[in-house]
Amino acid sequence: MSVKVRFAPSPTGYLHVGNIRAALINYLYAKKNNGIFILRFDDTDLDRSKDLYKDAIIQDLEWLGIKFDKIYKQSDNLDRYQECKEMLIKSNRLYECFETQQELAIQRKSQINSGQKPIYNRNALNLTQEQKDNLKKSGIKPYYRFLLDDKKISWNDKIKGNIAYEGRHFSDPVLIRENGSPTYTFCSVIDDIDNNISDIIRGEDHVTNTAIQIQIFNSLGHDAPNFAHLPLIQASQGKISKRIGGFEINSLRKNSFEPQTINNFLSQIGTSKAVEIHKNLDQIINDFNFEKFSKSSTKYDINELEIINHKVLQIIDFKDIKHRLETLIAEEQILEDFYQKVKPNINFLNDIIIWHKICYKKFRYNNPAQDKEFLSKIATFLPEDCSKEDSWQIWLKKIKENCDRKGKNLFLPIRMALTGKEYGPEINNLINLIDRNEIIARLNS
Repeated sequence: MSVKVRFAPSPTGYLHVGNIRAALINYLYAKKNNGIFILRFDDTDLDRSKDLYKDAIIQDLEWLGIKFDKIYKQSDNLDRYQECKEMLIKSNRLYECFETQQELAIQRKSQINSGQKPIYNRNALNLTQEQKDNLKKSGIKPYYRFLLDDKKISWNDKIKGNIAYEGRHFSDPVLIRENGSPTYTFCSVIDDIDNNISDIIRGEDHVTNTAIQIQIFNSLGHDAPNFAHLPLIQASQGKISKRIGGFEINSLRKNSFEPQTINNFLSQIGTSKAVEIHKNLDQIINDFNFEKFSKSSTKYDINELEIINHKVLQIIDFKDIKHRLETLIAEEQILEDFYQKVKPNINFLNDIIIWHKICYKKFRYNNPAQDKEFLSKIATFLPEDCSKEDSWQIWLKKIKENCDRKGKNLFLPIRMALTGKEYGPEINNLINLIDRNEIIARLNS
C-alpha cells in the first residue's frame, strides 16, 4: 500500500508548535516514502471555524516549505457523513441519547463517588420507541453515540509499540451532536477511509481516540490505517498556551526566526540524538526515521530555538539569502564580503541592519576619559590601507610596540570606539569594512 498521510487542523485558531510538528512529521514521512501529503480542514464546527485561520494555516505551511498534494475541508462532505450515520443506525452501532449535560454531569459524579469509572451508563439503550417519541415531542433533540464492542482493541504503534485497551474502559463516544452536526471522531474516520489514508501520525493525546476510532473503522467495513503517536511537546516553564508568545508559528515568523530553524527543531526534538543543523528540508527528509523518536514527552525552549537560528544562518549560502538582505537594507547593495564577516555575530537576519549601520554610516561613541588619549595615539598608527587581510596584525603590532596596555584594556576600548558594543565581529574584520577616515574619526571621538 502506498503511503498517504494527512494533516488535519481545525481552523479555529492559529497553528502553534505542536500542530506544526505533527504537520512536519507527516510531511517528512510521506516524502521519505514517495507518498502523498494531504491538508484537511476539520471545520465541522461552523460557528468557530474561520476563513482567516484557514488562510493563516496555509501561509504557515508554505513559509516552512511544507507542500501539500491535496487540500479540502470537511464541511464539503456533510452528505457523506449523513450517509455513514444512516449505515451505523441500521447496523445498530449508532443509537439515540437524550440526556442533558447536567444529567450527564450528575451521572459522572455519582459514579466517581461510588468508586466506578465515569463512563456513560447506556441508559438510552433501555428506552422504548414510545419513550423516544415522547421525548422528541417535548422538544428534546437526540444526539447519537457509537456502541463500542466490549472487546480488546490493540495496534502496533510506530512510536509507542504495542498498545491495547478494553472497549468498555471508554464511554460510547458521541458521533452526532444534538444539532445534527458530526463530531471530529466520526468525520475523521470517514475521510480517512475515503482518501485511503495509510498512516495516521498525530500527538499522543489522541491515543484514546485511536482506540475508539479503530472500532468505527471496522464498523464501516474497513481496516484501520497504521498509527504513530508523537510524544507531546511541553513548554520548559509549563504547559504550552496560545496566550503566551513564542508558540504560534506566525509569532515566530514575525520575530524573524528562519523557517529552517523551525523545521530542524521540530523534526528532531524528542528523538534520541541532538538536533543536527540541516540546510534544507531535503536533508531532513533523508535523515527521518521513526525509530529515533522517544516515547516520553519533550521540552520546548524558545532559547534553544534562538541558538539553532544562529546556527542555521551560518550555513545558508549568500546567494540564497541575498534577496532578503537587499529587502532589509533596500537603499544599498549588500556585499558578500560584508555578510560573511558579520554573520558569525547575528542570531537573526535583521541583526544585519545594526552591523550595516555600524560599518557604513557615521558613528561616534563617547569614549571614557581614561581611554581617549590611548585611542587618539593609536589612530596615528593605523595602516594606510586597511582593506588587507593583515591590516589588523600590522596595526596591533605597532600598538603593542608603542603602548603599555594589554588584554582587555587594549582591545575593549578599540572595540567600543569602533562599534559602541562589547561584542561583535572581530576587529580585524571591522577595520576591513569601515572606511579608514571614519575609523580615525571614531578613535578621536
